[in-house]
Amino acid sequence: MNKLQNIQYFYFVGIGGIGMSSLARYFKSQGKDVFGYDKTPSEITEALISEDISIQFEEIVLNLPKEIQSKEKTLIVYTPAIPKTNKILSWFYSEKYTITKRATLLGEITKNTICLAVAGTHGKTTTSAILGHLLADCNMPVTAFIGGIAENYNSNFIYKGNELMVVEADEFDRSFLQLSPDIACITSMDADHLDIYKDVTTIENAYIEFSGLLPNKENLLYKKGLQLEGKTVSVDETADFEARNIRIEDGSYVFDLKTPSEVIKNLRFILPGRHNMFNAVTALGMAILAGTPTHCLPKALQSFKGVKRRFSYKIKSDDLVLIDDYAHHPTEIDALYQAVSELYPNKKKLMVFQPHLYSRTRDFASGFAKSLSQFNEVILLEIYPAREKPIPGITSQNLLEKIKCDNKKIVTKQELPKEIKKSVCVIKLLVGAGDIGAEVDRITKYLKNEN
Repeated sequence: MNKLQNIQYFYFVGIGGIGMSSLARYFKSQGKDVFGYDKTPSEITEALISEDISIQFEEIVLNLPKEIQSKEKTLIVYTPAIPKTNKILSWFYSEKYTITKRATLLGEITKNTICLAVAGTHGKTTTSAILGHLLADCNMPVTAFIGGIAENYNSNFIYKGNELMVVEADEFDRSFLQLSPDIACITSMDADHLDIYKDVTTIENAYIEFSGLLPNKENLLYKKGLQLEGKTVSVDETADFEARNIRIEDGSYVFDLKTPSEVIKNLRFILPGRHNMFNAVTALGMAILAGTPTHCLPKALQSFKGVKRRFSYKIKSDDLVLIDDYAHHPTEIDALYQAVSELYPNKKKLMVFQPHLYSRTRDFASGFAKSLSQFNEVILLEIYPAREKPIPGITSQNLLEKIKCDNKKIVTKQELPKEIKKSVCVIKLLVGAGDIGAEVDRITKYLKNEN
């Protein structure tokens, strides 16, 4: 790959993706000229255009910007989510442009920095958002690439300097093995992406290989109980970094953080759920390992507002609570149930779930059924295919039949607002990693009688 300093023009094929857009913003912040293609306009592409990044939405080679005719000064970036049949990407290949995967580029730009890599099947986005915010709020020279929109910044990108870089170490397609981490965490090693890894042992071996990239094992934080070397993290259990004396005051968690060298008392954290408490402790530990002064951490943590579509309140009143969440794995649904049960112990709960990927629905069918059966009422949408073709016999109907819940049904997106409104449950959750997120505003307005 060309040395990045010689590159002036960056063209992102699939620029609207959450990982691609943060990289586009990074290169824009470095004074580069950034362009891109995406299939459909979105909130992210609108924001990028407002930041003076040029985007096209048609697969028309003639519409490509004239600046990128200079091949030696141009780099083309793509993700595995872009089909090989894409006309723009195919043209770049035929014209012998320098082309790289997003993961490879991320690895390249973090090489000469102190790289803080957040890995794990669950919790990467929230943990990296908390970590990026802690460092930024404590005036550390940080760039953070976040796999979601951090509410404090209304962006997936934080830029306060180039010395420290916070990245999500994504296990999909073994992308995280491209990184050069100096400080890292592994929040979980649950089975997922079995279309890539085949079984849990292969996944665990990939995480162990990732942990081996660290020059010093003492700079690896991991969930207590995982078979790894480094420093342990836990909530209410003895560990190197541990949340203890946990209580709820005014809707926030208050806890003490025990580190290997001190106890920081009365930290406040507004995100619900023990899983988010774990994410916060992990982020605090990584910030401390990166040299953040501990006296500024309590204020920084208390001011963290969360990540869009991660337990995001859309309506919060005495008689109706609507929560939007990205959960797409049984463990994540269990964590959601724990959080809403702790906050609303005596109120009935409706789960609206859109399964994500045929392969994941097949591989975790019994786990999904068990997790969803905890709710008082379940509404399923059809499976969101993303990059996959249908698998015979794998349907939402097939999953519905496994769910042990008296009040369950499948509905279309069109019927969804009315069906949600009909439910007697006070707590209503909209959950999934597919395009259910695009329905949230319409449903919110309908429930508020705004349309």
